[in-house]
Amino acid sequence: MVVRKKKKSRKLRGRTRTMGWGRIGQHRKSGSRGGFGAVGFHKHKWIWVLKYAPNWYGKHGFTRPPEVVYGKYTINVGELNELAKYLLDKNLANKENDKIVIDMTTLGFNKVLGKGKVTLPLKIITKEISEKAKEKIIAAGGEVVIAQ
Repeated sequence: MVVRKKKKSRKLRGRTRTMGWGRIGQHRKSGSRGGFGAVGFHKHKWIWVLKYAPNWYGKHGFTRPPEVVYGKYTINVGELNELAKYLLDKNLANKENDKIVIDMTTLGFNKVLGKGKVTLPLKIITKEISEKAKEKIIAAGGEVVIAQ
């Protein structure tokens, strides 16, 4: 018998019932593909892993614990301007020399951004603030205190 050098032709050979693959289920079940799913990745499919999925095995990178990760929790000055009177009513802010004092660290924000308009004199205590926000607050008669 002649040894086949190339794989069996994938063409529909003569439009027969089995197309050249024999009578009892050849080329049909999971055996023809070497097993279901990721079977054989450490055995007969190892070359495939090296070629197409070299990072499949092993641990990669490092995940920092959530309590260590420093997240940016931001709010815009326009929102602060709208919320100022509400915060006074709920005793989350207080008045001091005609300025509404809002401590951002107690509200859970660590940066103030500059989107929106400021009409009220606000005294903002925050860890970080953008230049635009600082300009708007000072222009409205307020002040900014950088907390540590």
